[in-house]
Amino acid sequence: MRHQSSKVQALYEHCKTILSPSGSPPPSSQALQKLSSILDTIQPADVGLKEETADDDRGHGFFGTNALSRLARWAQPITYVDIHECDNFTVSFTILGHTSDTTMCIFCFPTSSVIPLHDHPGMTVFSKLLYGSLHVKAYDWVEPPCIIESKEPGYAQVRLAKLEVDKVLNAPCDTSVLYPKHGGNLHCFTAVTPCAMLDILTPPYREEEGRRCTYYHDYPYSAFSVANAPICDGEEEEYAWLTELESPSDLYMRQGVYAGPAIQL
Repeated sequence: MRHQSSKVQALYEHCKTILSPSGSPPPSSQALQKLSSILDTIQPADVGLKEETADDDRGHGFFGTNALSRLARWAQPITYVDIHECDNFTVSFTILGHTSDTTMCIFCFPTSSVIPLHDHPGMTVFSKLLYGSLHVKAYDWVEPPCIIESKEPGYAQVRLAKLEVDKVLNAPCDTSVLYPKHGGNLHCFTAVTPCAMLDILTPPYREEEGRRCTYYHDYPYSAFSVANAPICDGEEEEYAWLTELESPSDLYMRQGVYAGPAIQL
């Protein structure tokens, strides 16, 4: 595949044109729509991926049916492949996990693997499911903030969030977009089948600029009570209380090799 005609090259060129390290000024709606349109055309082969199936045994080959073999499959590490990095964005391919400073990445999930609930502060995220089925659960913060402070030492506060997405995506499907304040800025993924998701994040995670990736646990609305809650009776299932967590200790990652067309800088 020639560099100048590859879809990943077109994606890189458009990102380079419209994205900035700070996200300011924001891209125009037309530029963002074009980005979605490019993503809509990308197939697994365009980025060097081979579509996995359930028969591929979670994408890691056949290990047998005994308990130890099943455990070995369930404990597969994250594999990540860096493609390009600059001040505006990093192009990387990530398998089974979440990197803290990338703007373009692919997540390849074996069945039942999970990326925990996490946020994208001040960021816009484009997500394109390349193959397979993926359950997405996403929230947005309720504004103004509704926070319950813990009265006991050692217990974190909880903050009210509204459920925006709770569904299974099946490829092929359109690119989905989340924004800083709406569209499900806090989300988690669970693989229903082997699947791959291409994400573009803008601007990148930058902790020194206030864009730190934070993980959360969600509690049902009924788990806490608050006077004058800003919701109506019968809407309780549309809301949850979120509390911050430490970064997951079981996100073990390993380096992989990118097999798609090279990006021409």
